[in-house]
Amino acid sequence: MQQELLYQVALTLVPNIGYVHARTLIQHFGCASAVLKAHRSELERIEGIGTVRAASITAFNAYREAEAEVAFLEKYKVRPLFITDPSYPQRLLHCYDAPVLLYYKGTADLNASRIVAIVGTRNNTDYGKQVTETLVKALSELQVILISGLAYGIDGIAHKCALKHNIPTVGVVGHGLDQVYPAAHKGLAKDMLKEGGGLLTEYRSKTPPDKHNFPGRNRIVAGISDAVILVETGIKGGSMITAEIADSYNRDVFAVPGKITDPKSEGCNYLIRSNKAMLLDDAETFLDAMGWKEKALVPRQRQTTLFVQLNADEQKIVALLREKETMHIDELNLRSGLSNSAVAGAVLNLEMQGLIAGLPGRMYKLI
Repeated sequence: MQQELLYQVALTLVPNIGYVHARTLIQHFGCASAVLKAHRSELERIEGIGTVRAASITAFNAYREAEAEVAFLEKYKVRPLFITDPSYPQRLLHCYDAPVLLYYKGTADLNASRIVAIVGTRNNTDYGKQVTETLVKALSELQVILISGLAYGIDGIAHKCALKHNIPTVGVVGHGLDQVYPAAHKGLAKDMLKEGGGLLTEYRSKTPPDKHNFPGRNRIVAGISDAVILVETGIKGGSMITAEIADSYNRDVFAVPGKITDPKSEGCNYLIRSNKAMLLDDAETFLDAMGWKEKALVPRQRQTTLFVQLNADEQKIVALLREKETMHIDELNLRSGLSNSAVAGAVLNLEMQGLIAGLPGRMYKLI
C-alpha cells in the first residue's frame, strides 16, 4: 500500500501531466504504479497523451521527492486521498478537473450528506459579518459540514461561527499542510481540527501560498459542496472565481444582495442580476431552495433579521424585545432612553420590515 502511495504522489510530480490527463491515465491503467511502469508506446496510444506526455512519464525519476512527501504524510498523520479511494470526496468526481490526489488532515466527513460553502471578501463590513453569523447559526440546526477557504474576512468568520455552533468546518487551502496561511489563523485551524473539522489541499508540503494556487483551491471549494453562498464580494477576486466555477459545475450558487453603491457587494449584485446566483435574503430562502427546510433537527424560529441593516434606534428596540416576549410602548420609551418620536419611528420601520408585530393595547413583540 505504501509503495502504491509513492507512485500516486509521483504521478502528481510528472511534468506535462495535469488533472485531466492524470485522470485519463488512471481510468486506462487502474492505478498510479501501472501508469508509471507503462511502456512509452502504450502511453502514446492513449487519446490525449501523445509523444511529449508519454516521454515525460517514462523519463520521470524524481522518486526521492515523492519519498520525502510520503515520509511527511506519515510523520504528521496527513491522510492522502487518491481519486480511486472510497473516502475521496465523491462530489469532486463529477468535476472534469478534479485533482487525482488530495491531502487531508481532520475527521470531518468529506462525503457528508450536506456540505455548504460560505465565501466572501477579506475586507468585510459589519453587515457581512452579521449576515454570515446569522446564516451559520441557522445551518447549525442541520447536519452539515461547512466549507471555506480559511482566509481573512468572511471565510474566517464562517469558520469561527461554525465552531461556536458545533458545526464541523473544513478549510480548503492553497498551500501545503506544513503551514497555515494566513499565519494569524493558526489557532483557528487548530480549533477546527480539534472540534471535528479539517484542512484539505491538493498541494504537497513545502508548497507556498502563491497567488496562482488559489484559483485551484477555489475549484475544490466549489466542487466539494452542494451549495456555495457568497457574502460580500467585489466584481473581481477569489469569491467570484469560486462562484463561476460552482456555476459551471451545476452547483447551487446563492448571493447576498447589498447596497448598489457598495463595491464590496458589487460582485454579489452582479451574480444575482445575471442569474448566476439566487438572491439570498434570509435563511428560509436557502433552506427552501435546497429542500432542507423540513429536515431541520429541531424547530426553528424564522430568521427575519438575517439580512436587514438596522439603525441605532431600531437596534435598541430589537434588543429590548429580545428580553421579553411582549413589551408595551411606554416601557420601550422608558427603557430605550429615546424620545417618544424616535421610538415611534423605529417601531414603525421595524413593523414595515416585518421584524416586529403590533398587538392590542399598544404591545409589541418580535416576529
